[in-house]
Amino acid sequence: MSASAVTEYQMVIGGQSVPASGGRTLDSVDPATGDTWARIPDATPEDVDRAVAAARSALRDPAWAGLTASARGRLLTDLAALVEEEADALARIETRDNGKLLRETSAQAHALGRWYRYFGGLADKIEGSVPPIDFPSVMNFTVREPVGVVAAIAPWNSPLLLATWKLAPALAAGNAVVAKPSEYTSASLIELAQLFERAGFPPGVLNVITGTGAGAGAALTGHPGIDHIAFTGGPESARAIGHAAADRLTPATYELGGKSANVVFEDAQLDAAEAGVLAGIFAASGQTCIAGSRLLVQRTIAEDFSARIVARTEAIRLGDPTAPDTQMGPAATAPQRERIAGAVERAVAGGATLAAGGRIPDDPALGRGLYYAPTVLTDVTPESEIAQTEVFGPVLAVIPFEDEADAVRIANATPYALAAGVWTRDVKRAHRMARALDAGTIWVNTYRAVSPLSPFGGSGLSGFGRENGMEAITAFTKTKSVWIELSEDVQDPFVLRV
Repeated sequence: MSASAVTEYQMVIGGQSVPASGGRTLDSVDPATGDTWARIPDATPEDVDRAVAAARSALRDPAWAGLTASARGRLLTDLAALVEEEADALARIETRDNGKLLRETSAQAHALGRWYRYFGGLADKIEGSVPPIDFPSVMNFTVREPVGVVAAIAPWNSPLLLATWKLAPALAAGNAVVAKPSEYTSASLIELAQLFERAGFPPGVLNVITGTGAGAGAALTGHPGIDHIAFTGGPESARAIGHAAADRLTPATYELGGKSANVVFEDAQLDAAEAGVLAGIFAASGQTCIAGSRLLVQRTIAEDFSARIVARTEAIRLGDPTAPDTQMGPAATAPQRERIAGAVERAVAGGATLAAGGRIPDDPALGRGLYYAPTVLTDVTPESEIAQTEVFGPVLAVIPFEDEADAVRIANATPYALAAGVWTRDVKRAHRMARALDAGTIWVNTYRAVSPLSPFGGSGLSGFGRENGMEAITAFTKTKSVWIELSEDVQDPFVLRV
């Protein structure tokens, strides 16, 4: 494809590729160059109606509803093989859409198959139970059934991975899905949907609509035909979705943001801690919910360790995200870069010291892209905005602490509770910190590791519910209790049997 070529994408509804009924499209811009490289449909509420109706129809279709759980699992396993075959192409599309390093999008794309295989294996292990009811003549058992039509809403920072965290368990449980990617990064999920068809999924089991959050997103989350909402994004959007869901009593799970603390003790292996801190905040240009955006470092080593981090930060190579020697790419969107710059400006105005970065690079080679220099702020107070609010960018706030108790107090003093890192050689301290830190994921002497086998999620402003692991299936099933009287006794019709 030439640099000037623009790819025209269509939505996937009921197994068909379709434009928006209103004919409107949205440009998808390559954040590394500023060029429009693709166009996506801007869905109308009528398009959402069609997608939900297609999913509802698939739920009743014997081609899907009549499959055994093992057969569903085999479809997911077949899909995994196709995803692995197309991983390189999917990665290139995602990098062009959101500007992440090709090394990272490639690693994620090649890992997607593990999620579909894992949940494919779980499909025929979604079991009920036989409670020992204390009525001698009654048998009671439970079954877990699909909730119905799931709205799966994925963000722009890792569209395929975070959509997969919803699609794989939802489909393993037998649901049908209407997926909506971010309007900034829709192409890779549309491409993924084509693989579902090739794997043999019946039409309507997965539908992909595209468009803005205020348009297609609001129509989807407020739709009466949706039985569960699975959302990854920011707290502001989650609140709006929560209001719409509450009006219809639609259950929802939310994987939101974080203000994660990376806690470095004086006894840590400092080379490993340094690498972990850099990975936590500058990988993916800091545009990740698990970003270790607060460096809590023990005061006895704070000056020296901070100097090491600043030196490494200033040496980070910004550039073309497809180049193998690039270490950090651009911000994904123009509004996001503005948000990052504004947060840094307010932090400095509030008394923080700019130790590195804090600017849009003046390199002419980066001029057309949405780059922002990796940034380190020192003299940050735990109560300041920069230490309390998610920036979602390459901005590290350095905060010293005295001892374990002080580290726990500072780390837990935000409204977020998604993730945290601990760096120490003391195994007892590691366990104490893992217990004391308020976060859904604790990494000890590592950072930014996820697996389909391990649950992921947070609380507070970081969301509700868990993705990945066996717990992920729970949100996508409902439990039915079945009572069977085995005797010929006739019940008193006016007395509750208790």
